[in-house]
Amino acid sequence: MHLDLFNSPTELAVTLVAVILVGLSKGGLGGMSMLGVPLMALVMSPVTAAAVLLPVLVVMDVVSVIQWRKWVDWRIMRRILPGSLLGIFIGWLTAEVVSDAVVRLIVGVVSVLFVARAVLAPRARIEGVPGDRPLLAHVCGTAAGYTSFVAHAGAPPLQIYMMPLQLDPKIFTGTTVMFFAVTNALKLIPYTMLGEFDAQNLGRAAAMFPIAMLSTWAGAWAVRRMRAAIFYPLTYVSVALVAIKLIWDGLAGL
Repeated sequence: MHLDLFNSPTELAVTLVAVILVGLSKGGLGGMSMLGVPLMALVMSPVTAAAVLLPVLVVMDVVSVIQWRKWVDWRIMRRILPGSLLGIFIGWLTAEVVSDAVVRLIVGVVSVLFVARAVLAPRARIEGVPGDRPLLAHVCGTAAGYTSFVAHAGAPPLQIYMMPLQLDPKIFTGTTVMFFAVTNALKLIPYTMLGEFDAQNLGRAAAMFPIAMLSTWAGAWAVRRMRAAIFYPLTYVSVALVAIKLIWDGLAGL
């Protein structure tokens, strides 16, 4: 690992922790992927953090897709992926207008409301097949694409549609993994056009690839052995914790 790519040992240590947490989440273990940019933003600018993390996310996606490709619900993908493309496009157009703080605050508030609704009114969860609410799928897919582009925080909007369906954890994870694999790959194009991939950022990302692959595999190993009764509460708790962090950062940045 080229230590000179990082400005300090603290920056390297925080980046390592962020990559491990994101890798476990990309493997399917909870919603910790949203912690990556906020955590790294403690030691570098949010824009730099996002640029460093995106190539790492793409490598994680390759590992995740290999692990979960057999558990993708393509009916759901057809519902949510067009919205993601629209959300990425909107994020690209507004990249220099909307601040990171505003995006984090919006994502955090939406996430808290989602978890609160699930806890306080569990009977309101949707029962049925993914095709029951195509409009919601499109809206959530668009929101996920947008927040994924600006803050790598697309999980809460997607989970608003996905989690009430009460899918088998393997199907839930496989479909989510495939959605973000496609979304992150597409994000490489506008990020490159915005000039975010300089030599140092790409070098930092490359240094994290081995850790990214190992942590993603570890997350997938854990989820495959986890019952739904444990998987969903863990996911709700992790989303709630990340939401609180995003709201805090959003308010602090206004």
